[in-house]
Amino acid sequence: MSLVRLHLEGLPPRITRSELLQFILDVGGLDHRRLGKLELRGNQAEIEVPSGWENRLVKAISAATLRERRIRAWAERQPGSATAEHEHFTRLMRLLELESRAEAQRAVERGRKLSPADAEKSGHSLVDLMVVDDDAGLGGRYLLQLAKRNRPALPWTRLDVGSPVALSAMGGRDAAPLGRAVICERTSSTVRIALEGVPEELDDLDLLRLDLSNDEIAVERQRVALRLAEHAQGDRLAELRAVLLGEREPEFVSDDDSQRRAATPATDAEHLNESQNLAVRLALSARDLALIHGPPGTGKTTTVAEVIRQLVGRGEKVLACAPSNIGVDNLFERLLDAGIRAVRLGHPARVLPQLRANTLDLLVEEHHDVRLAHKLVKNALQLFRRADRYTRAKPKPRERQQIRQEAKALMADARRLERQAVQHILDTADVLCATTTGLDDGMLGQRSFDCVVIDEACQSTEPGCWIPLARGNRLILAGDHRQLPPTVVSAEAQSQGFGISLFERLAERYGDRILHRLDLQYRMHAQIMGFSSAEFYDGALVAHESVAGHRLADLLPTAQAQAAEEELRPLDFVDTAGAGYDEEQEPDGESRLNPREAALVVQLAERLLRLGLPARDLAVIAPYAAQVRYLRDRLPVAGVEIDTVDGFQGREKEVVLISLVRSNATGEIGFLSDTRRMNVAMTRARRRLVIVGDSATLASDPFYARLIEYCEGQGAYRTVWELADHLE
Repeated sequence: MSLVRLHLEGLPPRITRSELLQFILDVGGLDHRRLGKLELRGNQAEIEVPSGWENRLVKAISAATLRERRIRAWAERQPGSATAEHEHFTRLMRLLELESRAEAQRAVERGRKLSPADAEKSGHSLVDLMVVDDDAGLGGRYLLQLAKRNRPALPWTRLDVGSPVALSAMGGRDAAPLGRAVICERTSSTVRIALEGVPEELDDLDLLRLDLSNDEIAVERQRVALRLAEHAQGDRLAELRAVLLGEREPEFVSDDDSQRRAATPATDAEHLNESQNLAVRLALSARDLALIHGPPGTGKTTTVAEVIRQLVGRGEKVLACAPSNIGVDNLFERLLDAGIRAVRLGHPARVLPQLRANTLDLLVEEHHDVRLAHKLVKNALQLFRRADRYTRAKPKPRERQQIRQEAKALMADARRLERQAVQHILDTADVLCATTTGLDDGMLGQRSFDCVVIDEACQSTEPGCWIPLARGNRLILAGDHRQLPPTVVSAEAQSQGFGISLFERLAERYGDRILHRLDLQYRMHAQIMGFSSAEFYDGALVAHESVAGHRLADLLPTAQAQAAEEELRPLDFVDTAGAGYDEEQEPDGESRLNPREAALVVQLAERLLRLGLPARDLAVIAPYAAQVRYLRDRLPVAGVEIDTVDGFQGREKEVVLISLVRSNATGEIGFLSDTRRMNVAMTRARRRLVIVGDSATLASDPFYARLIEYCEGQGAYRTVWELADHLE
């Protein structure tokens, strides 16, 4: 009898071999003599089962519960079978491990190699913090409010709401952190973090620090998803895998399909334009897969929300995801506005404050079963205290044991009521919303969805998308592979294609058969839009009439706007060639800066502010972190945002100033050659875009040569000397 190895994951704590074996025999209907060796390691196990039984055992185990837990099961493939799948997922698993190690190493280097001051200046740490308040938090978490010692405000930092952080003592950079936490609130002077428990050492410490931390739980969920996808057999996941790996063509509902169930909208949505409605029709007609390509300002998320609204109208259950919390929240807010019964999964601290009332944690707290559960817990604690109380009177035989048993029974009832409340909320929701890596198998169990929708899909590496994908009957991806790709830390993983998203890979393989591109944009003046449209979108973008001719002068006080009309035109390239604006290597670092170019950008910003531009409407973007830090020191104006390109993806400002930094005699432009970054930077601007750079250096690259030529053709080219009169 040949045997196949079956893998089990997510087992309850302290499970015994005999308990696990009995569970497998009960759900599988097998005689124990037909099973081979069983190996148990923590919450994972491997067992040899008869060949031919593996698929039915996987389904039976996955549909059952062990100590009220859902168990993940998958079977190893026979040697020599499914080579394409094996190679694809083995490659992704290897690249995921490279990336995980690189992220962990980067976190260590930040904490150990940099001084506290330099770590804080990098934006990845906050140091010299003291506790100013503590409180009970959402879902039983512990909240700490921290502030800087002897400083009224926090410095600029990348630690924002939702960031995973490690809390540690000052001076203890080599020691283990006091705890892992999530930032749940940030003001100009304080930061509040949510911990899962109270650190015992906290009372003995004076000063603390926070450091950005990697998310190992997310990595493990990706590992599990890749294994499940590789070994899926005879189910919908295996069918979708065949489409996503190019082994089977994706199918769509045809007009003469008698079972299409109104697969296309009966009427187009009035609030969408024609291109957006076409995207909705494509998505709703997909049997397997559809892509919505949304260039900047084209209303991609609005379109995705309408797709989900119509899916729900057809009675379908939807899982809606995005790689980032802000991406999920943007979509979630639109769904709530549309009156859809949507529930947000994940840590409440990572959700925008105005949306937290619709998170699972808070909805559960308000459920009548949970209010009863709280009373049961209170009664149980009283019983435990009563059983532990010493009195002069001798207790009756077994009285204490009986009291404790009663208390344990009350606690068990409370946990059961809480689980019932969670399941009721999940069952009655039409849409569940979560980050791609934030889906908890223990909570979701074996739930599947008619459709999985992933917004901002191009910002996720492929393994992240397989987590929600495994729960869906169909898949809709939305994004723009002409903007920033996924962030990849490992240079080795990046060189081997880990930065190619699932969206980009599928768009390359299937093209227009599964993809619709939105073409009407509502953000940029036509001149600002024109170059990106030609370079990245085949010249197909059209500026809506409401923005095609809008100008910055319309926002400024009339007299000042009229006096400065020429310098407020929508587009300018300011050429610093020949002016001696040379780039420099950052001292003790690898980043680059250009002090004289930064000084010019500061002058341009100050001039706009003097003309009456609100600071909140101005952004300054530079591709190098050293230039960003240099600019922040010299333009400390509240409201003006200064950041790298990555910090502005998905956002917009009325005015954007871009400092390109590179200026050298050899024409080296470094990672400016990743032109998708430039596409993001330029398309953040609504009414005015100013690009400052050295044409002699930049024009060595054909892309930048075309950019300069475009600006010249639009009458938007100036030399640095031409600006002198305006900036005096």
